[in-house]
Amino acid sequence: MLRIGVLVSGGGTNLQAIIDRIEDGYLDESRIVTVVSNKENAYALERASKHNIPFEYIPKKGKSSDEYDGALAEHLESRKVDLVVLAGFMHILGPGFIKRFENRIINVHPSLIPAFCGKGCYGLIPHQKALDYGVKITGATVHFVEANADAGPVIMQKAVSVFEGDTPEILQKRVMEEAEWKLLPEVIRLISKNKIKMEGRKVTILD
Repeated sequence: MLRIGVLVSGGGTNLQAIIDRIEDGYLDESRIVTVVSNKENAYALERASKHNIPFEYIPKKGKSSDEYDGALAEHLESRKVDLVVLAGFMHILGPGFIKRFENRIINVHPSLIPAFCGKGCYGLIPHQKALDYGVKITGATVHFVEANADAGPVIMQKAVSVFEGDTPEILQKRVMEEAEWKLLPEVIRLISKNKIKMEGRKVTILD
């Protein structure tokens, strides 16, 4: 059984996508053992509570980034987490944390990396950038996490069309519904079944 720790800061729609696929049996070899937020009032924690999933608020106030990462890592290790999933987590994890969970942290980003990504490119910003640039296709990417933002090896991507009249909010909703909420559970399923192989930066999905 793959033991998952989900890190959140906001509404938790990607968390809900994972919960739904666990409950419908698609993720039959996965279990969320903790949901952790750096925001006390994150609605994602209510989602966890409604589904009887253990959750934790770990505040950053009064801690350096390294101290916060250490507290986070200790909590996840105490829950014997195999895979850390970043689902709208608004804190940049440092190299010490990433080393402790090397090749065991994944993130979903709302663009086709390497487009519209990197430090400060989150929330509506990637969608605004896509519209400003005039692209006809955007999408989402699930990738392994490295020290540089959105720079880790790409695991899987899904394209989404951009239409005339789209606003950042409309495009964000389409990317979530058509890409993020499908990609994230699929990658977790592949990891739970040992179907993902890494050689350097190259990620191969096994049959």
